[in-house]
Amino acid sequence: MKSISVLGSTGSIGTQTLEIVDDFPDLFNVAALTAGRNLDLLIKQIQKYSPDLVAVADDSLLPDLKDRLNRLSKDQRPKSEPILLSGLDGLNEAASWKHTDLVVTGIVGCAGLMPTLSAIRAGKDIALANKETLIAAGPVVLPELKASGSRLLPADSEHSAIFQCLQGTPLAKNATLSTGVATPGLKAIQLTASGGAFRDWSLSEMKNVTVEKATSHPNWNMGKKITVDSATLMNKGLEVIEAHYLFGIDYDHIEIVIHPQSIIHSMIELSDSSVLAQMGWPDMKLPILYCMSWPERIKTNWRKLNLSEVGKLTFYKPDSSKYPCMELAYSAGRLGGTMPAVLNAANEEVVEQFLKERIHFLEIPKLIEKTCEAHKSDINSEPKLDDILLVDSWAREFVRTVI
Repeated sequence: MKSISVLGSTGSIGTQTLEIVDDFPDLFNVAALTAGRNLDLLIKQIQKYSPDLVAVADDSLLPDLKDRLNRLSKDQRPKSEPILLSGLDGLNEAASWKHTDLVVTGIVGCAGLMPTLSAIRAGKDIALANKETLIAAGPVVLPELKASGSRLLPADSEHSAIFQCLQGTPLAKNATLSTGVATPGLKAIQLTASGGAFRDWSLSEMKNVTVEKATSHPNWNMGKKITVDSATLMNKGLEVIEAHYLFGIDYDHIEIVIHPQSIIHSMIELSDSSVLAQMGWPDMKLPILYCMSWPERIKTNWRKLNLSEVGKLTFYKPDSSKYPCMELAYSAGRLGGTMPAVLNAANEEVVEQFLKERIHFLEIPKLIEKTCEAHKSDINSEPKLDDILLVDSWAREFVRTVI
């Protein structure tokens, strides 16, 4: 029995993680849950999983949560009363909870950075679905991992695919677990991208993009922010930076390829020119399960991949004029230091403004580029945590001021 803490339990990653707990109740139990504002779902999760500890990100919601739990009838109450906390301190406590074996980080954006660092400092194994942890703070996170011995397991589909492929290569098993350590024999990485909601649109047609269309992904069921990132291909640019930190490979050997069917989740090229790929239906539960069960494989009754049913697999190079965010990410990654943190924060803020319909879709890359350009003269090449948090705040305020 493995005890897990789920950070962001009411979001897409969190709910799918708990579905896996439902599928394998003899293998996993829930030690702690954290959530944002969805108290209705959180209360149902508390009733079902009886965690030791529950934390809400917003302090103002804690009294309401306590009151609603107290008003439950005897037969509706969880088997045991959880410790109830709130704010960043509460999230950090859940991430480092003493009874937890594995922390699933499903909090979206840079808000997940501090709880993930708390889990690392507590020496917990981490199923990393919050890519911003490494993108914004890779130079800070890598030494923390080395000091604590915490093992970082990639839970997003692309980096999980790379991680799974590396299991079959000599001396590679611990390469990603110590993070930033180059893997022997690894020559290049190919990150596959669906192309997002507008992969079949021309650049001129994208003048007609709406929030509703940008948040409707053709292959994956994800949250709004990551779905917009998929439409701009910023998600893939951010994954390039994450892959650099996870697998210790330089940016010239990380390639993005559009693969509309989303069956091959990524590929690695080895020094002898062999290429290994991990395949499966587009479903986030598989990479999450692999993190939860690693180094073992768990037998499931999930839908079997049938290539004759798929019919064909196609690939093509992304158009940088259609996806300028991709090149912005490569540039930020190569500059390093605090620039990836600025890129990430600017993107989060700009996407939020787009979702609120304050800017047009095509303004997203322009505002991100403007923010990165404004930071170039102030790049800190060896940032500490406070430096990362400072530029994160600065970039968000810069975007709001420009808008």
